[in-house]
Amino acid sequence: MSQRPQTILVIEDDITTIRTLYDSLKPVGYRLLGARRAVEGLDIARRERPDMVLTSIYLPDMTGRELAVMLRSDTRFIKTPIVALSDNNATEERALSLAVGMTGFIDKPIDTVTIVEHIQYFMQGGQEGNFKNTQELETVRMTYLRDVVSRLEKRIRELEENNKELTAVDQIKDDFIRLAAHELRTPLTLITGYNKLLQDYPIFQGLVEQDHNASTFLEGLTESIDRMQSIVEEILTASRIITNRIDINVRDMDLGAIVQEVLDEFVFVVRERRLQIHFLRKDWPRIIYADPDLMRLTIRNLVSNAIKYTPDGGHIYLNCAFNGEIVQFSVRDTGIGIARDKQIGIFKRMQQINNVQLHSTSKTAFDGGGLGLGLSICHGIIDAHHGKIWVESEGQDRRALPGSEFFVEIPVEQPEMPKRRLHALMAQ
Repeated sequence: MSQRPQTILVIEDDITTIRTLYDSLKPVGYRLLGARRAVEGLDIARRERPDMVLTSIYLPDMTGRELAVMLRSDTRFIKTPIVALSDNNATEERALSLAVGMTGFIDKPIDTVTIVEHIQYFMQGGQEGNFKNTQELETVRMTYLRDVVSRLEKRIRELEENNKELTAVDQIKDDFIRLAAHELRTPLTLITGYNKLLQDYPIFQGLVEQDHNASTFLEGLTESIDRMQSIVEEILTASRIITNRIDINVRDMDLGAIVQEVLDEFVFVVRERRLQIHFLRKDWPRIIYADPDLMRLTIRNLVSNAIKYTPDGGHIYLNCAFNGEIVQFSVRDTGIGIARDKQIGIFKRMQQINNVQLHSTSKTAFDGGGLGLGLSICHGIIDAHHGKIWVESEGQDRRALPGSEFFVEIPVEQPEMPKRRLHALMAQ
């Protein structure tokens, strides 16, 4: 039976060094693994258990010394040779590296004549340098700790500055939402009024009767106005949630009836796109204590999302579980799914799942568009009902269609009086 080759993990971001090591060590039988960043290298080390780690002192995300400390804190790597790849021959630098648990050094640029000999030396238990006494070792370690604390303080300050910038961006978004809501509402009201006057105007009514195109133009205008009104209402709702200006009126409501009303709104879209809706009203509680208008808006947004990201001919399931105190319902689809890295921030304001350059004006066409406010509005509403909302998806795949499932969980009885302020802000 052939012997397992010794494995060396190379954590280095310099491509020339990487190529030299591979060209020198693979031909003599070593198995090499590679990583360009320290965090990636840690993951590989924990998974593969290499016989040796070669790491650059300076990596993009942390230093090689910090990497060595993290590896040595794992009992599996207490005796593993961790060798620094360094072009700095300063005594102090090398002492710091040895003090935190590094085994030795290989100079850069790599000497192709001696590299195999150096690797064999460290593989066989060789180690560079020893400290004269404990006091010398502790002095070097204190120097290293001061360096770590200094860099940590610098990093904290950078994060604080980044946080200030992100907070400012959030404020700009909030201001835009409020401004857009109020600035759009007035002209839209006027347009709606003029459209109604036009429809009632006798001369235009006569024109519609004589020319079919006039009727088509009027229908298109009315549909566009309705679409714009829907957008403005969505912005206004978001604005009220942001500024805590929505009163929720909780009362007895039939949750199953609300769901049925929402599904009736989408009946033509569902038929046109050949979608299959799976909903059994008998599984849903007849009476819960919540705001029916806000629950209707939540369910409408979730169903609209499912329709938007499910290809024609797909399936949408509305399920409910009820234990007397908590009601949990979900909207599951057989659509393209949601990438795992997008699931955490999906309830933030103005968050789009897909590339906005592929944006469509339709909210019900496959892969259609939206303002990115719907799910954040849902979050604010459910939070105000002392509930939870979350999503589960195996990831995004336009061929395999893993789908997504949005869950909502709320108590059947609300702890406060029927009318109270909506203090829950949308997810920050």
